[in-house]
Amino acid sequence: MRNLPEDQGAEPPEPAGFVGGVGDVEDVEGTDRRRELSEALIRVCAATGASVGMLYLPDPSRRVLHLAMTLGLSREFALPWSRVVMDDVIPVADAVRDGRFVWLGGQEETARRYPRLGLVLPYDFTLAAAPLVPDPAPEASVPTGAGLVLLWPGSHAPSLTDRERGAVDAACGRLANHLRRAADAGHPIRPPVHPVMLRPLPSPTPGPTEAAAAMAFIRRLPGGNCALDLNGTITFITAEAAEMLGAPVSGLRGALPWEALPWMDTPVIEDHYRAAAISRLPRSFTVTSPIGRCLRFDLYPDGTGISVRITAVTADEPVPSPAAPPAAPAEPSPSRATALYQLMHLAAALTKAVHARDVVDQAADLLVPALGAQALALLVAEEQRLRIVGFRGYPAELMARYDGIPLGIHTASTHGLRTGEPLFFANAGELAAAFPAVVIGDGMAAWAFLPLTASGRPIGTLILAYARPHTFVPGERAVLTSLAGLIAQALDRARLYDSTHQLAHSLQTGLLPRALPGVPHLEVAASYLPAARGLDIGGDFYDLIRIDDTTVAATVGDVQGHNVNAAALMGQVRTAVHATAGDPPAEVLARTNRLLTDLEPGLFTSCVYAHIDLASRTAHLATAGHPPPLLRRAGGPAKTLHLPPGLLLGIDPEASYTAVEIPFEPGDLLALYTDGLVEVPGEDLEDGIAAVAGRISATHELHPVNALADDLVGQARGGAPRTDDVALLLLRYTQEGRHR
Repeated sequence: MRNLPEDQGAEPPEPAGFVGGVGDVEDVEGTDRRRELSEALIRVCAATGASVGMLYLPDPSRRVLHLAMTLGLSREFALPWSRVVMDDVIPVADAVRDGRFVWLGGQEETARRYPRLGLVLPYDFTLAAAPLVPDPAPEASVPTGAGLVLLWPGSHAPSLTDRERGAVDAACGRLANHLRRAADAGHPIRPPVHPVMLRPLPSPTPGPTEAAAAMAFIRRLPGGNCALDLNGTITFITAEAAEMLGAPVSGLRGALPWEALPWMDTPVIEDHYRAAAISRLPRSFTVTSPIGRCLRFDLYPDGTGISVRITAVTADEPVPSPAAPPAAPAEPSPSRATALYQLMHLAAALTKAVHARDVVDQAADLLVPALGAQALALLVAEEQRLRIVGFRGYPAELMARYDGIPLGIHTASTHGLRTGEPLFFANAGELAAAFPAVVIGDGMAAWAFLPLTASGRPIGTLILAYARPHTFVPGERAVLTSLAGLIAQALDRARLYDSTHQLAHSLQTGLLPRALPGVPHLEVAASYLPAARGLDIGGDFYDLIRIDDTTVAATVGDVQGHNVNAAALMGQVRTAVHATAGDPPAEVLARTNRLLTDLEPGLFTSCVYAHIDLASRTAHLATAGHPPPLLRRAGGPAKTLHLPPGLLLGIDPEASYTAVEIPFEPGDLLALYTDGLVEVPGEDLEDGIAAVAGRISATHELHPVNALADDLVGQARGGAPRTDDVALLLLRYTQEGRHR
């Protein structure tokens, strides 16, 4: 059987959109090669029984795959998949990128391995994706970068037969050889602007007598009949069907049902059509029309479209199905369309979840009501045990009892970690039959145990529980399995962030002083506040070094960046300052600068260093590109100390620094800080410094410095979102001997 581009006649021109060779020049040889591609796609579908075939070609960069032509698929279904980025988690991208054959044996496997695909297309089908490799592949040949995708109806077995797999491999070789010959001839076949939609030729047109007999046959059938093409457009409808739908034949023919009939414009009805078109399986549903008539629609799909039979249903008449349906749920659950609406919100929310607690909250808030469940628990594998990350709807005492289950025990919770397979129990009897030695004791009546799989490895289990018996129909199982995949990815990412966050916190705590030395007549307070975003680790630091009973060195600095490298360099800066503390401030900064330039860390550091001598009541200060200190004299306001500018540490090994001497009398307060304390997005730095000085000035002179430090840092925390750390060191000369 020969196939032709959609919406074209018996003798069509060559499918538009393909470009071969130079510019837009079309040649006979190029036309033949493009025809060979389409015929090869048709042959593989016929040889394997695939209902859909899709040929993908790469763009020149080989970073994007474009759908070149497809058979058995409507334009509506094809467009969302017409462009696939090579890094996408999509079967064809995986096949081409990794050079491997990808097989999905059914709805649940699709949902488990490709959660996003399973959510968008939660229908019954099997799928194969394969790279196009020349057959036989010549040595040192360049891969074509193209791919083939085939779909089979939901009635197909969960695995390919040897004959089918051989036909797929042979087709990939033929298609690859066509592409290679075109490239060798200097006319590589490029992706079309729009996918070329192939469809079979219509059946032979019947003669007048045969056509009249066919129409008479249709009219004699009870109820109404109509036909849809693969796009869902009504191509034929009887007068009886139009009357039952409440619209004229002329208003229905050539229209989409859910557009011509507002009362059919619901996601549920459209979803029935989509399920039939993709799965190629019969499907039925009932709808109540605006005049109160209950209508039954039976859908019978094939590769050309869908035949629809419409019948009236009385209130006491049972509603059979054209295909063996699953048992109805014992407890009504939200429609799949409603659930998907909520789950799409969940998918968007999970992308913003930072911590594992966020993942639990988002899943519980959106998933439980969307699916009609009453309880949820998230468990992860840690040190050969299942640990509960979070739960909702369960008592804490029960969760504490099950926290730490060894992975070696065979339970429904550990099953998915060993096998990667989900478990669904419609009632307590089914669960008891599968695990007779395990007592759940949660008071629920139905359960779904879903493996959490991230990057191809199981990391935990999602448990959904229902208060009443609940039958999990195939579509719902696919949605739940897809959802578990999305949660697993978000949870894996969040747990990595939490681990890094804890590591960063420990590293930061270890590098900052555990305690500041006590010095008579010097009241000291220090505070550190991590950035509001990122890994909560940075290069801001403070230090107080006791030289003798009346002399101390105080320093505050800021290493560029917010990562482990910045923190490590901060530790080296503190060590260098400690090694030279007691020397003149200008020399301390110069030696530290030479050390950093020798290390060549690629990061720069600002620093202010103060040498305070309480006996002589003086302070010597020098700066290396750091925000100016603030000094409050006893009985006066806080003012900025303008020090001679110095170059940032780590730039020029020959840089020199200048120190200034100032009086430091009893009652004086010196504030050293990093720019995170005074920087406000959209405001001038000088204004921020003046604002902090004003807050210090407004504080009573006898206000403890530790309380003042808390006030200043608290003001920074409560202001605009910060992107930088805050380090603060306050020193006040007291005569009472009060110190910290």
